[in-house]
Amino acid sequence: MRANALVVMAKAPLAGLVKTRLVPPLTPEQAAELYRALFLDLLEGLKGFQEADLFVAFAPDESAPWFHDTVPSAFACFPQCGGDLGERMSRVFAELASRGYRSVALIGSDLPGLPASHLQEAFRRLAELGHEVVLGPSRDGGYYLIGMSRHLPEIFQGIPWGSNRVLRATVERLSVLGIRTHFLLPWFDIDTVQDLHYLKSIAKQWTVHLPHRTLRFLEELDTKLLNG
Repeated sequence: MRANALVVMAKAPLAGLVKTRLVPPLTPEQAAELYRALFLDLLEGLKGFQEADLFVAFAPDESAPWFHDTVPSAFACFPQCGGDLGERMSRVFAELASRGYRSVALIGSDLPGLPASHLQEAFRRLAELGHEVVLGPSRDGGYYLIGMSRHLPEIFQGIPWGSNRVLRATVERLSVLGIRTHFLLPWFDIDTVQDLHYLKSIAKQWTVHLPHRTLRFLEELDTKLLNG
């Protein structure tokens, strides 16, 4: 057992459950296929990560067979519990703290090309430099990573989940509570057609961390479909 835990927060790639803001122009089935590609690409990029034990926290509960059959053996899977996103994340932190992990970081499941250096820096800040919380800002006003050196359930309370104010509201809460926080370099997730265009525009610059399944999916999509 390592001192750190890294958790991917994931949903089953079911039509109508994931990437609903991409429907239309995508069909629910295409959106689910895209999500599956993003998720599997992320896991492939992470499975050699040595700084933390690896987990997938999944939803809904009944999707357990799919996750256990699909997720690489480098990851341990367990179900998410709770109501809104904040409660579910808080319970994941509590679960892993109870197992003895000193630093825990949660990330989203749709982060194409996420550099391992971002994750390494998160754990370095938590373990060596005395930060209690680490946040990775995303382009949409939320965050792609949250890490803690101790469980702080109060920072998930009163946050407008699903809005573009998630990061700002969280930072305000941390400030009120006097919690020492470090901000990582920004990264992006995929929620809108504009995000897909952004991914295509920067993918040619990458020499590592290529999300092969995701890029192949985009190549197969009709260009006119994405252009609306």
